[in-house]
Amino acid sequence: MSDPTRAQRIINEHVVWAVGAGLVPIPLVDIAAVTAIQLDMLKQLSTLYGTVYTESEGKAWVSALAGGIAARLGANALKLIPGIGSVVGGAAMSAMSGASTYALGQVAMTQFASGKSFSAMDLDHAKKAYEEHLAKGKEVAARMAKEKGESKDVFEKLEKLKALRDQGVISADDFEAQKQRLLASV
Repeated sequence: MSDPTRAQRIINEHVVWAVGAGLVPIPLVDIAAVTAIQLDMLKQLSTLYGTVYTESEGKAWVSALAGGIAARLGANALKLIPGIGSVVGGAAMSAMSGASTYALGQVAMTQFASGKSFSAMDLDHAKKAYEEHLAKGKEVAARMAKEKGESKDVFEKLEKLKALRDQGVISADDFEAQKQRLLASV
């Protein structure tokens, strides 16, 4: 058993990141970023609950549950329209990214808290739960985006910090400390 408060904190942190990633103005890059964020969330949740994580199982989970990529691509395609398209498409992608991340996290948390692994997932039940959580996730993501309009700024700062870490300018510990500080400000 693990701390559900910590699990919810992990989910919320990743929702904030996903909302920010959805604002990336480059089509398809945002989808890749959101997927990476969701995989990181699944990895952290599985670690928290003592469940084995493999990237292939994580990808299968994301694909099976959040595979409604048509809606994402629709919002993404709007970004191709000069001017207003990037604003409207970015807002739609941002909201959908946050909602999807929230729903995926809730399903994973429930699954892991009941002692089940990725492979023990009842796909039909999980898809139904995902859809239910997606509706709530839209509200959560919209609230987070509205309350914390600086999500894009935080995401950009996290990307810069990551680049500094990858270049060896700052240590992994420094990166983690700064990441936590940034997320606490959101």
